[in-house]
Amino acid sequence: MTSSTDIRIDVQGLSCAGCAGRAERALSGVAGVSDVSVNFATGRAQMHLDGAEATAIAEALSAANYPAREETVTLNVSGMTCASCLGRVEGALMAVPTVMSASANLATETAQVRYLAGSTDANQLARAVTDAGYPARPKESATDDQAARRAAESDYARRQTLIAAVLTLPVFLLEMGSHVIPGMAALIAGTIGVTASWTLQFILTTLVLAWPGRQFYRIGVPALLKAAPEMNSLVALGASAAWAYSTVALLAPGVLPEGTRAVYFEAAAVIVTLILLGRWLEARAKGRTGAAIQKLIGLQPETARVERKGKTTELPLDQVAVGDLIHLRPGDRVALDGEVIEGSSYVDEAMITGEADPVAKSTGDMLVGGTINGAGALSYRATAVGSDTVLARIIEMVEQAQGAKLPVQALADKVVRVFVPVVIAVALASVAVWLAVGPVPVLTHALVAGVSVLIIACPCAMGLATPTSIMVGTGRAAEIGVLFRKGEALQRLDEVRAVAFDKTGTLTIGKPGVTLIETATGADPDDILRLAAAAQGKSEHPIARATEDEAARRGLDLPQVSAFDAIPGHGISAQVEGHDLLIGAHRLMQREGIATRTLDHAAKTLADKGQSAIFIAVDGQLAAVLGIADALKPSSRAVIDALHAKGVKVAMITGDSQTTAEAIARDLGIDHVEAEVLPEGKVHALTALRERFGTLAFVGDGINDAPALAHADIGIAVGTGTDVAIEAADVVLMSGDLAGVLNALDMSRRTLRNIRQNLFWAFAYNVALIPVAAGVLYPLTGLMLSPMLAAGAMALSSVFVLSNALRLRRVAPAMKGGSA
Repeated sequence: MTSSTDIRIDVQGLSCAGCAGRAERALSGVAGVSDVSVNFATGRAQMHLDGAEATAIAEALSAANYPAREETVTLNVSGMTCASCLGRVEGALMAVPTVMSASANLATETAQVRYLAGSTDANQLARAVTDAGYPARPKESATDDQAARRAAESDYARRQTLIAAVLTLPVFLLEMGSHVIPGMAALIAGTIGVTASWTLQFILTTLVLAWPGRQFYRIGVPALLKAAPEMNSLVALGASAAWAYSTVALLAPGVLPEGTRAVYFEAAAVIVTLILLGRWLEARAKGRTGAAIQKLIGLQPETARVERKGKTTELPLDQVAVGDLIHLRPGDRVALDGEVIEGSSYVDEAMITGEADPVAKSTGDMLVGGTINGAGALSYRATAVGSDTVLARIIEMVEQAQGAKLPVQALADKVVRVFVPVVIAVALASVAVWLAVGPVPVLTHALVAGVSVLIIACPCAMGLATPTSIMVGTGRAAEIGVLFRKGEALQRLDEVRAVAFDKTGTLTIGKPGVTLIETATGADPDDILRLAAAAQGKSEHPIARATEDEAARRGLDLPQVSAFDAIPGHGISAQVEGHDLLIGAHRLMQREGIATRTLDHAAKTLADKGQSAIFIAVDGQLAAVLGIADALKPSSRAVIDALHAKGVKVAMITGDSQTTAEAIARDLGIDHVEAEVLPEGKVHALTALRERFGTLAFVGDGINDAPALAHADIGIAVGTGTDVAIEAADVVLMSGDLAGVLNALDMSRRTLRNIRQNLFWAFAYNVALIPVAAGVLYPLTGLMLSPMLAAGAMALSSVFVLSNALRLRRVAPAMKGGSA
């Protein structure tokens, strides 16, 4: 593997933010790996590869004790006839960035592939072989099912917790019951005896540590030996200290000073049980944080009714190809993206766009996989399958955003990096202070303080604070039709002080109509229109569609176009029926030296009404001016008013004349207008707006908006626009309604507020309770924090952070489409 690309892989063994940091540093040390981000909440690592080998990545993670999750798949491959075929198949597989090994077998016509899970799956591997000329399909599915893995993790954590609880309960009752239940201490002493009681506790606690608790030692001890302690190290140290002290008190009591011979087996056992309980609750909660992704994945049906050679059969989606004819019954969910070729119906696209109203579909219209057909029957031709579908791209966008690391997390990362070593130092210092100046029994107090500090300071909550909020926030945003393509956009959007809108197709419907045709020399308007409409048929601009629509409304037959050239920012030139045509704005006429004074008054009248004036010249002479009006979107004024209410300034950038632009701005209440701006001038206009207002978002939809979307602090693409614009944006609004701008801004602010709440809780919890665990309140109250209570508090802090993040799942849209 030598290509330059971005990948995501699954990393195992991450139990806190410190683990994520160490895994991140291990990956950053691999030659050819850069831009590494490891997400503790998702268990995934993102990175850019430039020549790095998958095996080197796996070895680096394994050495750091956080192995990458590997999967093996068998592919059925046809067409292999010799050893060179095997080489080509293996070469195609090894070219996939995350493949570690590939072995093709001519006799069985199969290929065994071992790869790092996360960035690819069996179907993509099969596609790579097929593209190399050897048709392949998975023999066994190895598709990454995150929901199933989350369920398995939760189930495993539940079993471990129950085992620990069953073993711990007798220990807890024997020891703590003697302190709180009158007469129980005497009962134990008079029956089985104190020594037998301690021995039973020793056996059960040892089982707890060696069985369900061994995971802390398996990960924590090697990390400790490498001088890179993490959360598991703290638990292992704390539980082991309590167990070791108690074991000495039981088996060699003479080693301890008189008055300090007590056992704390119940502390060791309860610590492990409570932390396992916390992990179980975490696993359940983390499963819910990814609910939005699972809901999106669940939108796609497993099969489609495909017609081939006149016969309709039910086929799995991985067997459907581009160009297949698919039949859709009333009430069915659309299987794949496609173009309707027969029938009419209404399709519910709410789960994709966030818009509740069904959309009419008929011949020529596009269908999106995952949407729901209404009462009509449709036949459509598949235009995209697999990872190329809109739904797959949406899932990819959301997963990328969820795996991002925000700037706000930088402080937490810095703290976590030094946190565990500092905690160990604090624990040792606490023990030293208690041994030096503590009251009798000195050793007991020192043990309790040291163990409590180790246990209560586990940095789980810090590591979960940011990624869980990002996961839930971006997932909920996707459900209401707002896609954060880049996680960083969440934080940047919260800082926005001004929003600049493109006009055509963004503030307006994008389907203008002809309102006036005035000729310069008394020529027939229909004759000028038919020439102009024919020429405009080669253009993608919305104004061209308006000209065509008007010609169709008048029933005009359009001639053939013999030459065509688009002039960006000005208009077009064309040859039609032997005539040279120029169609465009006033600046095009100026550039070509064509006088416009005979129609300037008509153009000014149109501009005063907020309409566009399009000049038409035939054979170098001004022929006519067209009045073009594009109706405003119903939600435009409401969105701008809502932005003003949030203290956000609003600007409009357009190629229209200053007069036309100002007329529209007055109608909408826009603060600032940049008019007569060429496509390349939008970037300069944004720079000026940023200097004037501060952090800036730009909202656009056309291909000419792509540079501006990329240049703005936050680029917001209206999803009804071109793919180029969407790919250049940071945020995508899946519907064409501008209410999505408000929803994106609101979700950003709510998510950032949620992150700050989580970070405050995580930091404040440790700052407040570590001194308490160390015993600073003892001189005032005579009380010390029990290690058991410390374990419970530590677990609850993580559950609190997760629960707080999950509140984002209930966020309602700030504005519904088309309404305030």
